[in-house]
Amino acid sequence: MTTVVFDIETVPDVELGRRALGLEGLDDSQVADAMFTLARQRSGSDFLPLEQHRVVAISCVMRRESSFKVWSLGELESSEEELLQRFFDGIERHSPTLVSWNGGGFDLPVLHYRALRHGVIAERYWESGERDQSFRWNNYLSRFHERHTDLMDVLAAYQPRGRASLSDMAELLGLPGKLGFSGARVWPAYQAGDLAGIRHYCETDVLNTWLVYLHFQRMRGRLDREEFTAESARVRRFLEESPEAHWQEFLGAWEPRLG
Repeated sequence: MTTVVFDIETVPDVELGRRALGLEGLDDSQVADAMFTLARQRSGSDFLPLEQHRVVAISCVMRRESSFKVWSLGELESSEEELLQRFFDGIERHSPTLVSWNGGGFDLPVLHYRALRHGVIAERYWESGERDQSFRWNNYLSRFHERHTDLMDVLAAYQPRGRASLSDMAELLGLPGKLGFSGARVWPAYQAGDLAGIRHYCETDVLNTWLVYLHFQRMRGRLDREEFTAESARVRRFLEESPEAHWQEFLGAWEPRLG
């Protein structure tokens, strides 16, 4: 079985904002400021409507047979369309179990809108039993099926008031968490040209989510103590063998909490 944890990072779709708000002649920063201001007027928050987000990073953990991999799709110069197509092509090839933190409430709707925008093909993802009967009662689209597990939603018992942030859950479980970065820093980092930093942040989020998922699998009896320990050790080996600074920082933040 193949399991893929995924996370996305987004910035304002300033092209859409410029067109929808009639802001021709303004630069990207000014358009984004106008979009944030309008969002605050409507909802009291800077958080933009989902259709106004543009995907700049998609990161994944893949656990398959004896392999374990953490990476960001595409290259720094990859277009949004390429990132989206790579994501859905992976589902086409592997039909993995997807795992996310708030994927049902944010990541997947944004991916839907952007895939629609670019004409991305995602046939396997949208399968619900018409061609493959195994998807009739277990597909990616139903909130209560297991081809996609939104950990935030499941652990909150599907109650909005029960939801916790990934950062708070990491703290609860003694995991490294956000390491000083947050979603609020993505747009400033993007404006500064730090797409690599955004991708690294996205990667640490998916690894935190994977570690929460291991605890979840242990809690519901899908992993016994030995299997849980082995999976945790696999992550530790990955970190120890990686020369990348963000993984060494992650390991340094996790090591004092390992018992």
